[in-house]
Amino acid sequence: MGLVVASIGCALASLSASEQTAADRGREIMTTRSLNPPVWSIKAYDNAWKQWGVASKPADYSKAFMERYGLHSAPFENHGLPMGLLEARGLFGKGIVNNCLLCHAGTVAGQTYIGVANASLDLQALFEELSAAEGYSLDLPLRFSNVRGTIDPISSLAFLLGFRDDGLNLRKHVKIDCGANICSDPPAWWLLKKKKTRDWTGAIDARSTRVDMVNLLTPMNSGEYIKKQDKAFADIAAFLLTVEAPKYPFRVDRELAARGETLFVQACAKCHGTYGPGGTYPNKIVPLGVIGTDRTLAESASRQMIESFNHSWLAKELGPDGKPFRLVENRGYQAPPLDGIWATAPYFHNSSVPTVYHVLNSKARPTVYTRSYRTSREDYDAVKLGHKITVLDKPVTENLPAFERRKIYDTRLPGLSSAGHTFGDAFTEAERMAVIEYLKTL
Repeated sequence: MGLVVASIGCALASLSASEQTAADRGREIMTTRSLNPPVWSIKAYDNAWKQWGVASKPADYSKAFMERYGLHSAPFENHGLPMGLLEARGLFGKGIVNNCLLCHAGTVAGQTYIGVANASLDLQALFEELSAAEGYSLDLPLRFSNVRGTIDPISSLAFLLGFRDDGLNLRKHVKIDCGANICSDPPAWWLLKKKKTRDWTGAIDARSTRVDMVNLLTPMNSGEYIKKQDKAFADIAAFLLTVEAPKYPFRVDRELAARGETLFVQACAKCHGTYGPGGTYPNKIVPLGVIGTDRTLAESASRQMIESFNHSWLAKELGPDGKPFRLVENRGYQAPPLDGIWATAPYFHNSSVPTVYHVLNSKARPTVYTRSYRTSREDYDAVKLGHKITVLDKPVTENLPAFERRKIYDTRLPGLSSAGHTFGDAFTEAERMAVIEYLKTL
């Protein structure tokens, strides 16, 4: 397996503290230490296999653990743990905790990239089974993931905000409402540098660093501790802006791509921008009535949740104009830049569309399908640009174990619709393939 980010620890070790830039410090935080206390013991990691229904511990346990949960080898020293899990020290000694790379790094076509969404991850199974191995049931009023390869970031934020007053001090939990059946495919980090507003709905200024500090809202952290990490998250934000889109690893038909570029500029650039020298990005929020994609995520943040965030210390971060960065409610989705689009399958905000071809041909989109969730070159569809899939003729059944059920994408279920974005339907098949060839070059 190729590793795009290599020798990070060695490179950082050669720099003195005074020589490190903000981005260097952010990279170091992301790859070598946790800002949260441990959640599980080392023993829980070693014993997770007891939740898998197997008779004995697999011989190559590290590989089996990664395959079970859709994790990847770390392209840096990580004490034998998969990327996204870190050793951390707490009141009761050394343990394990997850960090941002669990969801924001992955392997595509045999290469590991930091900044791409982890499209293989079963976050729900990982949290449930590590907790069970620790000896307790993860009995929470929310799900971390409804379909493998997606996350629900809204429900967990609403839940954690309920433990905090406006100053982030811990309080007796208050229920904060939000939507249900939320599926989100984390946007690629390398797109941040082009955006004025971020996340799928463009809900906050892209320069906000405190919005990512919601990852520290676990009740195990005090409000005072969280506020002291302000500078650390500014460093992390600086690192994120250095992440570059990966280059397409396969052959490109340059003549066909040139024809595709002309079609793209005519039909797609109005929302997604232009590329190359002098390229522009309009940062356009497309209303739900125009885009037509699943409404669930765009409508999931309640007024109560938005107000709770905006009254808190997190929303007192000031921009260059002296005004605070605050959450806003947008009933639509931000048309993203398409740099590195080849690596960001599946598509749409809810991961409902497996390839770029299906994005550009709504009539060909599968209704119920699954995939291997493996990440080798053989699992990548270089023709349609995305994941190879297996179309199923039956819906998800309730008697199927939840672990297996999450592997199946049924677009008829709430929050999982693949409808909308029918703009590519106007292309002929030849035009569609030309546009796809051009997108490989971005």
